[in-house]
Amino acid sequence: MEQNLVEIRGLVKRYGDFALQQVNLDVPAGYVVGMVGANGAGKTTIIKSLLGLLRPEAGTVRVLGKAPRDDGWRERVGVVFDVCAFPSEIRVADVARIGKSAYANWDDAMFWRIAEPLGAGGAKVVKELSRGMSMRLSLAFALAHNPDLLILDEPTAGLDPLARGEILDLLRDYMNTGERGILMATHITTDLEKIADWLVCIDGGRVAFSCPKDDVCSLAGVAHCRQADLDRVLQQGGYESGDLRFIRRAHGVDVLVPDRFAFERLGLDVPCDSVSIDDYLEFTLKGETR
Repeated sequence: MEQNLVEIRGLVKRYGDFALQQVNLDVPAGYVVGMVGANGAGKTTIIKSLLGLLRPEAGTVRVLGKAPRDDGWRERVGVVFDVCAFPSEIRVADVARIGKSAYANWDDAMFWRIAEPLGAGGAKVVKELSRGMSMRLSLAFALAHNPDLLILDEPTAGLDPLARGEILDLLRDYMNTGERGILMATHITTDLEKIADWLVCIDGGRVAFSCPKDDVCSLAGVAHCRQADLDRVLQQGGYESGDLRFIRRAHGVDVLVPDRFAFERLGLDVPCDSVSIDDYLEFTLKGETR
């Protein structure tokens, strides 16, 4: 098994005024990598470049050790986009037949184990499925040929919490071997808090940050300061230029600190809370730097 299931170096792709600019991204075996960013930031362009649907203007892209236009890797990759890819008039049972004819490693029992809630015998047609059920069908198809890598573009968008939880359970089961990987682009950062190992933020075609999820959700913090508190933090904290990001609020100044436990040991009597991924994104993309 390759150490990196996905490896992108210096990826450049231009569309009019927009460009992916020197994007680097890895998906190591055993990792769920969450890709976050605003609409139009470049996440789907990265995915399409991985799949060979777009030709980059510069840089290298490797999927399972091969270039996107090489042969021999597609059977080892499962792909789920944010809309169901199957014709609306075919039945669930027809989807299973397509998979069986397309993939040498097709596991019919696995498909039906995942697709069983869609209706007895697979008689329902795709257009009769709810949003949650159509995503379950897409995942059943992607997982039933036992891929080494899953590439997911907004797989839980528009789903209720129960349906999202079921999808995340399927993804956890998929990762149990420790040798597979997932690249998951999503706006639902609470899902990434539950399943991701690594976070990559794309902003305006650039990588704004790339770090372990635990550096965000378990280590970083937001200190709630008055202006005088901020001055003391800067004087006593030993922070280098650029270590801290802050946002001025009506009540004072909120400061993103990289290690809230180290901050608390400073003894400044300033409250410091843990952060969510959404908080971290706000500070990274909108905060001032000190």
